[in-house]
Amino acid sequence: MSEHEGAADEPRKAPRSRLADYAEMTGPAGPAEATPEPAEAAAPEPGPSLDDPEVIARKKEFAALLGEFRRTAVLVPLGDEPVPDEERGLLTADFNGIRFILAFSDEQALARYAQARGEYTREWTYRTILGARLLDVAVPAAGVPCGVALDCADGPDGMVFPPVMGIVPDEAAVDRDTEADTDTDEGAAR
Repeated sequence: MSEHEGAADEPRKAPRSRLADYAEMTGPAGPAEATPEPAEAAAPEPGPSLDDPEVIARKKEFAALLGEFRRTAVLVPLGDEPVPDEERGLLTADFNGIRFILAFSDEQALARYAQARGEYTREWTYRTILGARLLDVAVPAAGVPCGVALDCADGPDGMVFPPVMGIVPDEAAVDRDTEADTDTDEGAAR
């Protein structure tokens, strides 16, 4: 691609990133749906029991998705800090006190994210990282509650891997029983 595609008397266009080409191939991003303001908190209705066939089927489906993610190399953009690439951290977003590492299944998904942010003309540097390495190494290294958001610009087609037991290592999970951890540590010291 060239920076200036046109006659000498035409105004110069801003340089385009390869991601802009991918974004055009995927079609325009739809308008973001407005999230309604929550009404007063009502008492939650009891959900289906854990032995409900639908719950069991959904758990199996999620386990299969988690396994596939762990075995798949994904694209993880680097943050936009003004330091050399080897010193830049992974791109993250914080939501309700939980940090999420942003990962993308392919360059088209990253392009949709860049387009949704209005940043498709800039160059996006990324690393290819195995999903298991993100969950088992990068999440605990964050030092704060952290999960992974896959293809976050794709709405319902995206996936969130929250920092809970069974997804991330127990020491990085927000739902672990810290009292049981304390009891185990005391028992080991004796």
